Amino acid sequence: MRISHWLIAAAVIINGLLSKPGGTVHIWVGWVAMAVLFIRFGWGFLGPKEARFSSFLPDPRAAVSHLLSLLRGRPREYSSHNPAGAMMVYALWLALAVVIATGLIMTDAKSPVTISEERAAVASGDWSVLVGKDGEDDEGHSEGAGEIVKGVHETAANFMLILAFIHVAGVVAESVALRRNLVRPMIKGPPR
Repeated sequence: MRISHWLIAAAVIINGLLSKPGGTVHIWVGWVAMAVLFIRFGWGFLGPKEARFSSFLPDPRAAVSHLLSLLRGRPREYSSHNPAGAMMVYALWLALAVVIATGLIMTDAKSPVTISEERAAVASGDWSVLVGKDGEDDEGHSEGAGEIVKGVHETAANFMLILAFIHVAGVVAESVALRRNLVRPMIKGPPR
């Protein structure tokens, strides 16, 4: 669970803030994020109790109640995610799934290797790899649909960055309220 958390965090930072959109690194990182997300979903059914989805089901009422107790300085401790954290996890996963799905649509689900090969062909003068059908862009999408998908992709990616910022702020607030470093176990593992 910790590994998937940090790999997804790295992917969000790299693709959201550092890599060139649509570039080779951006596409590779997207594919890695997709693989990590699939593995994490499997772990949510087969992993240890704390990692299972059943341990932190989304509950908006409980999340609001938890946030109010946090504001009062008396949050309850949980063995897995607290209710607000659970809501954040599901929101981040949903945003990530939308970003990945729209990224796959924009690239026709071509692997990064295939895309690199096509770009190399274009660089060498073979433009035939870019020929689309009438009324379609270079990736085979209708021009209007391609812009909509791109807009959804960018909006979901920006939303995910906002959620990540709120997530970090929530971890800091919870750490202060509980007088316990919640980041350390996410790096070193649970205390033994």
